[in-house]
Amino acid sequence: MSPSTHPALFKAQSVGDALPWLARHQGRTVVIKLGGHAMVNEDLTAAFARDIAFLRYAGLRPVVVHGGGPQIDAELARRGLKREFRGGLRVTTEPALDVVRMVLAGQVQRELVGLINRSGPLAVGMTGEDADTVLARRHRPWIDGEPVDVGRVGDITGVNTGALDSLLADGRIPVVSPLARSVEDGRVYNVNADTVAAALATALGAERLVLLTDVAGLYAGWPHSEEVIPRLTAGELEKLLPELHDGMVPKMTGCLNAVRGGVGAARVIDGRVKHSVLLEMFTDEGVGTVILPDPDETRPPTADEWRPRREVVGAA
Repeated sequence: MSPSTHPALFKAQSVGDALPWLARHQGRTVVIKLGGHAMVNEDLTAAFARDIAFLRYAGLRPVVVHGGGPQIDAELARRGLKREFRGGLRVTTEPALDVVRMVLAGQVQRELVGLINRSGPLAVGMTGEDADTVLARRHRPWIDGEPVDVGRVGDITGVNTGALDSLLADGRIPVVSPLARSVEDGRVYNVNADTVAAALATALGAERLVLLTDVAGLYAGWPHSEEVIPRLTAGELEKLLPELHDGMVPKMTGCLNAVRGGVGAARVIDGRVKHSVLLEMFTDEGVGTVILPDPDETRPPTADEWRPRREVVGAA
C-alpha cells in the first residue's frame, strides 16, 4: 500500500484542514441551541453530544441551550392537555408549565448531560432559574393587533452570568434549560429556547451563536422556495423579519439581537445533518444561514466574514 492510499489519510487531512479554525476559536465562547425537533433521532443527538465534547477538548468554551418541543407535546398528549401555539410561542397554562419544567429539566436535559459525559466529566445541567441566571417577566404579546394571553411565557429582563462563568472557568459545559424566574412575582416562566440562547450569547460576549433546528436555514421566498439564504447582515435580516413565518421569527429575532449585542456571528443550521456543528465551526463553507453584524470598517472581521462569499438569494 502506498502512503497516498492509506485508509486513514482522509481523516488526517481533515484534522489538518481544521487547524486554522482551531487556532481562531481557541478560548472562545460559543452558545449552541439544540432544537427539540433536532433531538428526536437518537443517533443525531448522540453525535451532537460527541461534537460538543470535541469542541471543549479542542479549546472552545461551549454552552448548550436545549429545547424539547416534541417531548413536551408527547407528555401533554399523555396527560390529555391541549397543545397550542400563538405567534410562534407555546401557550403555557399552569398545568402545562408543570409538564414543561418536568420534561425540560427532568428528562431532556438529563439525557443530554449524560450523553455529553460519556466523553468525560464535562457537562453540568442547570436551568435559567438556577442562581437567577435568566430573569423574566410575563410576556404579553400583540398578535394581529390584539393583546393575547399566552400564560406562563416569559420575556427576558436580565441575565446573570456568574454561575456560567464559574462553570466555564472550571472547564465544564453548561447545559441550560430555557426556564426563568421573575423578580416581580417570584414565578417561573417558560421562555423560548432561541431567545434564551441569544441572551446568553450576548451576556457572555460569545464569538458565535449557533441554532440547530429542523430546517436547512432561512429560505428565500418560503413557502414557494426552499433555496437557503446563505448570508445576511443584521440590516438585511431586519428588513426580512416582517415576512417570516411564526416558527422562524424567534430564531431570527434572536440572531439579530445577538449580533447587534456584540456576538461575532449567528447561524441557523440543520440539526438533521450529522456533525453539522463541526461543519459549522471547522470548515470554510459552513452550513445554513449566517447573520453578520452590519459592515463596520473600524472592527476586525469575524471568523464568518473570512469565509468565501456566496451570493445571497432573495435578500435585498
